[in-house]
Amino acid sequence: METVYHAQETRGKADFGWLKSRHTFSFSSYYDPSRVHFGKLRVLNDDIVIGGKGFPPHPHENMEIVSIPLSGSLEHQDSEGNHSVIQSGEVQIMSAGTGIVHSEFNASATDPVNFLQIWILPDQIGIKPRYEQKKFNVEDRRGKFQEVVSPDKNNGAVWINQNVTFSLAHGNKDLEINYIPKNENGGVYFFLISGSVEIEGKKLSARDGFGIPASSKLNVKFSEESELLAIDTPL
Repeated sequence: METVYHAQETRGKADFGWLKSRHTFSFSSYYDPSRVHFGKLRVLNDDIVIGGKGFPPHPHENMEIVSIPLSGSLEHQDSEGNHSVIQSGEVQIMSAGTGIVHSEFNASATDPVNFLQIWILPDQIGIKPRYEQKKFNVEDRRGKFQEVVSPDKNNGAVWINQNVTFSLAHGNKDLEINYIPKNENGGVYFFLISGSVEIEGKKLSARDGFGIPASSKLNVKFSEESELLAIDTPL
């Protein structure tokens, strides 16, 4: 697979008043045949929900759904009896498996919540639905990559039913680090949450996406203080 670059302004968009969403990959009414998935990464939505609003109960099945709040608080409730609030610094995963119904609402009546919702195609279908969330020490991603989602149940990240790893890094201007891919013959999709970086010579601005085949290491240079998400996936 060749590299792919998705500038932030080329993303699909939806505006329902209470929800403003940008779609890196084809989703809902936005369809681009060249932007259906990157390996097992199927959906990467950048959502802003106003205070007091949210997604009413709706079903999912056979999908790994990861939510990463960037600001504000998100309230989750599902048919498995889970009810929680997630905030910036936390990561949530829901394995829809045989089927689950859930709702997501802004936990604040006044302040907006901004979060990434990311769908990963599962390794095994028909598993029992499951839910997990965890708070991570953001200091542990300063100047390096911190794993927050992993197929390894024993490394401190939330577990995912797929050979996919999510890592977050926070770097200051002039920092240079390497990302070591985990999937041989796989690829890494980088999504720049904030700031500006250069990855293997490609310059990225905030909310740009860049997918690149795996090699022994991928060089990341921070042009200013930035937050970067790496999704390591089989291709």
